Amino acid sequence: MKQLLWLSLGCFCGCLGVGCASTSATAATSVHSVAVEPATITKPPKGFARAVALWPNGAPGALGDGEGDIPKIYVYPAPGPGIHSAVIVIPGGGYVHLAIEKEGGEEARWLNAHGVTAFVLEYRLGPRYHFPSPMLDGARAMRYVRSHAAELGVARDKIGLWGFSAGGHLASYLAAVNDNGTSGAEDPIDRVSDRPDFAIVSYGRYTLDDSIPRKTNMEGLLGDHPTKAMLDSISVVKRVTKNTSPCFIFSTTADQTVNPMNATAFYDALKQADVPVELHIFELGQHGTGMAQGMKGMSELAIYPTLVANWMEMHGWMSQE
Repeated sequence: MKQLLWLSLGCFCGCLGVGCASTSATAATSVHSVAVEPATITKPPKGFARAVALWPNGAPGALGDGEGDIPKIYVYPAPGPGIHSAVIVIPGGGYVHLAIEKEGGEEARWLNAHGVTAFVLEYRLGPRYHFPSPMLDGARAMRYVRSHAAELGVARDKIGLWGFSAGGHLASYLAAVNDNGTSGAEDPIDRVSDRPDFAIVSYGRYTLDDSIPRKTNMEGLLGDHPTKAMLDSISVVKRVTKNTSPCFIFSTTADQTVNPMNATAFYDALKQADVPVELHIFELGQHGTGMAQGMKGMSELAIYPTLVANWMEMHGWMSQE
């Protein structure tokens, strides 16, 4: 029965445009691991106005109705009148937990201070959930914000993503693999595009090519024994097209967890596809720097939020102060 559930979910993810080149293979791995694993519970970030369940009647492929089974966004409205741009912040954590304050709440409050409405995504995690559940959750968050743009006071064509580590991988995947929505879908949210207008990605893994050294095979997303086809299906550099969203890439040479060659590989793929892209790789800084403020001996990293702001201002996604 669970096998059928995951196969059906694979077809569903194809309709949503999140890609499922190896969903059935993933299903075989997932079925054996998710049945006995409890859901991962994440403490909410600080300072949000309200939380919104992305599927009030249950997410596709949900294995329960507890907190860890309910993908949601935490809403941080920008102050002041008028229509604002928006950013959905996607925390990292290896697809098994979420650094939701350091790589979510902090950024959301910073965006608010710069006139941008923010949302922090809480997506489903392994080992209970594997591909494509996080991708479905991220795509749904994009569709939700765009379909509720008037209610949320945001511009439909100025909605971006900002992801860190695993969240950077997820944001880059959504930037590359998306669709225009399903015309005539019963759920009006599914009728709108899930393509982000831009993506900011920090120290994420964008390729699983053997030419770039790595310590893991993203088991949190794919399970313990992913096949090459499964690895290829989530390698973002293989999914880039001319329709991929403009990207801002941040990494550090000293990152010992995710090789910064991932950042250059993603940059190269975007450049070859003629997608607008900006790349910054700093010499110092371990993995997981977040907003990179106040880091002892690494004062140069503090410029990171300013670089993000400058890039967003240049493209009209943040108002110049």
